[in-house]
Amino acid sequence: MSNPLQQTIEALAKEKGIEPETVISAIEEAVATASRKFYKTGENLKTRFNTETGQVDLFALKTVVEDVANAATEISLREARDMYRPLYGEEVANSIELGDEMEFPKPTEVLGRIAAQTAKQVIFQKVREAERENIFAEFNQRIGEVVNGTVKRFENGDIILEIGRIEAVLPRKEQSRAESYTPGDRIRSVIKGVNRSAKGPQIVLSRTDPALLIKLFEQEVPEIYDGTVMIRGAVREAGDRAKVAVYSRERDVDPVGACVGMKGTRVQSIIRELRGEKIDIVEWSEDTIAFVTNALSPAKVQRVSIVDDRERVMEVVVEDKQLSLAIGKKGQNVRLAAKLTGWRIDIKSEEEKRREVEAQFEGFEAASAAEPPAASADGTEAEASDVPAPFTLAGIGEKTVRKLVEAGYATPEAVAAATVEQLSEIPGIGEKTAEKILTASRGDAPAVEAQQE
Repeated sequence: MSNPLQQTIEALAKEKGIEPETVISAIEEAVATASRKFYKTGENLKTRFNTETGQVDLFALKTVVEDVANAATEISLREARDMYRPLYGEEVANSIELGDEMEFPKPTEVLGRIAAQTAKQVIFQKVREAERENIFAEFNQRIGEVVNGTVKRFENGDIILEIGRIEAVLPRKEQSRAESYTPGDRIRSVIKGVNRSAKGPQIVLSRTDPALLIKLFEQEVPEIYDGTVMIRGAVREAGDRAKVAVYSRERDVDPVGACVGMKGTRVQSIIRELRGEKIDIVEWSEDTIAFVTNALSPAKVQRVSIVDDRERVMEVVVEDKQLSLAIGKKGQNVRLAAKLTGWRIDIKSEEEKRREVEAQFEGFEAASAAEPPAASADGTEAEASDVPAPFTLAGIGEKTVRKLVEAGYATPEAVAAATVEQLSEIPGIGEKTAEKILTASRGDAPAVEAQQE
């Protein structure tokens, strides 16, 4: 660009991040607005930026008609041809037809100071609108990205950050309670949304959104970035604890180990970024029971059973000393595990489960005691021990089944989920008997479920 005005337009467009054509369009509209206020003739005024001279040319448009009704906007066909004939020749003049638009130049030097001030205001307004629209379009496409910003000031608990030449807001509710900042501090946060407002687009950032945690893992773990390891879910209670479920597409790659890194280097850098927030990395599984067991980490789970598949309710039994660890501080561990898995988790200790089973037995015994004793085949009354057990196992005596129930294994599924070592700890059941029980329960459990259905 050669002339000074064009150079100024180019510099302004570069500074504001908009196209030069947008600035030129704003200038043309500004001159047209100022001209209408100055002339007040009712003419159809049009402006055009002349790239050769760097000036804005002003024209009055008139439509060619047969009979003129409005002299300000119309011209007769005969008058138009008579006007063009001496200037451009007979051929050009005769080419004018009804409906054509003719341009009549008008001077812009006479507009004056008031018109110039009006034009200036219009230019500023149009450039500002274009700049805001560009900012909205740019950041609306970047929702979910992590950006670096510098703390500029505080407004009613909200933090105003400077991202390049743009200001963004980190609301109080999107701040971690474990963090505090001072002006000049650099913050990494995730773009949560972009809102339109009277003052322009408002970019909303977040330090509590799980998307921030996922993006940090993508930046720190190459296996996640290249797609070998996938994050299947992430939940947070910002400043305290987070859980991330990961899954490996390749059998040879350990997803948890890849995220932790050698001596914990990878996860430690994320923990430092989140100001000491504890992160549990668990392996995702298609098997719901296995996934829930992993999600309750670091607690060790004894047994998991599905209470209600439709309502997605599970019952988890842990050792007595593991109960507080499984529940977590103020229920935090089980709450995060429930969010991560999408199941409602009811945690019980072995002692609680045993008492529950005993209470059920007492209810059975009370019910049987209320009924008249049944007579045996030889006329004698049946003993209390003859009351049927809650379930049966092929090849296993009823007395042994009662011992299993008293030990907390109230269903064939619970028995099938146990190990030989766990069953051998029950008084009166040896290792060989335990193996026999497991064989019977694992072959018998499907049949019992089919009967219940």
